[in-house]
Amino acid sequence: MSISQLAREIKESPTLKLNEAARLLREKGEPVIHLGAGEPKSKVPIDAILTAASKLKSGEVRYTPTEGIPSLIKAIIRYTEDYYDKVVGPENVLVSAGAKQAVYNLMMTLLNPQDEVIIVAPYWVSYPEIVKMLYGIPVIVTPESGRFEPTMEDITQAVGSYTKAIIINSPNNPSGAVYSESFIGELVEYCEKKVIYLVMDDIYHKLIFSGTTWVPAYKFTKKDINDTKLVIINGVSKSYAMTGFRIGWTIANREITKTMVNVAAQNTSCPSVVSQAAAAGALTGLQSGVENLRLTLENNAKVMLNELNSFNDVHTIPPGGTFYCLPDFSAYSKDSVKLSEFLLEKARVVTVPGKEFVMEGHLRLSFCGTIKEITEGIARIKWALDPESPNEIYIGDRKLRRDWV
Repeated sequence: MSISQLAREIKESPTLKLNEAARLLREKGEPVIHLGAGEPKSKVPIDAILTAASKLKSGEVRYTPTEGIPSLIKAIIRYTEDYYDKVVGPENVLVSAGAKQAVYNLMMTLLNPQDEVIIVAPYWVSYPEIVKMLYGIPVIVTPESGRFEPTMEDITQAVGSYTKAIIINSPNNPSGAVYSESFIGELVEYCEKKVIYLVMDDIYHKLIFSGTTWVPAYKFTKKDINDTKLVIINGVSKSYAMTGFRIGWTIANREITKTMVNVAAQNTSCPSVVSQAAAAGALTGLQSGVENLRLTLENNAKVMLNELNSFNDVHTIPPGGTFYCLPDFSAYSKDSVKLSEFLLEKARVVTVPGKEFVMEGHLRLSFCGTIKEITEGIARIKWALDPESPNEIYIGDRKLRRDWV
């Protein structure tokens, strides 16, 4: 059997691989703590459940328009007006089976073979793989300052004659960084001047911590929605804890959206009508759950940072939002893959290697679990790595002794 060269070059999703490894260990009764997950534990909003149940009860579970059901499109338009202060029309909206598919459909619409897409490190692992799947070339920009936010000089040095788009994820997965208002403003102005598509992945924009400000990129353009090359990606997976419903969307100019609809029509036809109904219910229903999740995550982040500060040689830049932080463990190992595997084997803690985000020596840690999971997980990591920590620890009902440091 012959497998295409393109398919062979696509990397396995590290997060999905780790999820599977954790699942198999748990099935064997192992007391695994998952600090790698990007999935909140809060319940799906009741309004989402009720609208989905109503659709199921009706028995009318059919195909929908490719661009999405009218009630969800209307809710997205209102959402955009409320949180982006931007008036858009139905012709600017495309609903997709998750934000990941929104990125894929957009890249398929924009890219010709060998077109370049600038991606800022650390980045969400699927960005470069999606670009490569469409015969584009991902150009990775790593901030030289050692911080997680690039400078405009970092960006402009990477722009060339084949640059088609720049992808920005703020708040950022995996670092939790929220890019500054000044940087976003400069970037919007630069992209409009250079006629480069600026793709803003705003999937975490509601999960911002106190003292941090998120500003929509639309604030910095005076252009009409149908004249701008600014594209917004969003969805209900993170802020509404609806990862399993797989609903995302794109806001773009009329021409881009029309072409993306054609792409989606030949790809998935439409997202599930039940999931779309649930998303509409979430966007139009009570919003208190989002704020409760935000407050929980902010508190969890403080707990995790406090636990990480007990290490002498771990450096962590405090996150401004999301579920994640990206501590530097290079004092213990510069090989983040081996370090992650070691922690899973010895301490039964799942982490995500920084190598996947072009941040070798770092580990992505998620704090969207419980306080107990966070404190116990970091305690296990410290036991496994720090020679100054006690030699013995209980993992589950077993008392283990460290004999390797």
